[in-house]
Amino acid sequence: MATLTKRDLVIQISNETGLVQSQVFDVVQRTLDHMTDALAKGETVELRNFGVLEVRLTKARVGRNPNQPGSAFVIPPRATVKFKPGKIMRQRVSSLSAAMKRELDGATNGVKADGPQAVDGVDGKPAV
Repeated sequence: MATLTKRDLVIQISNETGLVQSQVFDVVQRTLDHMTDALAKGETVELRNFGVLEVRLTKARVGRNPNQPGSAFVIPPRATVKFKPGKIMRQRVSSLSAAMKRELDGATNGVKADGPQAVDGVDGKPAV
């Protein structure tokens, strides 16, 4: 699956509007900067039909190092950004999820549920 980058957005908007890429980049960057500044102040960013970004405080919790099973430490609370998709985005992505599920089901037909086995490189038989 492809990734949409800021550069891709700038090129696409520039081609659609006829504006110079440097101008489009400046507008996109300023938009993102204003959103980041608002979140850093604890404000909620609401973009209709796209979604809502809000700052949430995570609770303190106990963490454990899997390499040292006896040790436990407290992970302090911290501010994180939570994204809640808007109605239109939810609808469009949910239609994609059905297509992705069909694609995944088609790709896994004929494959055992326990997954692929390690194969010995010598004779192609399963490794012991």
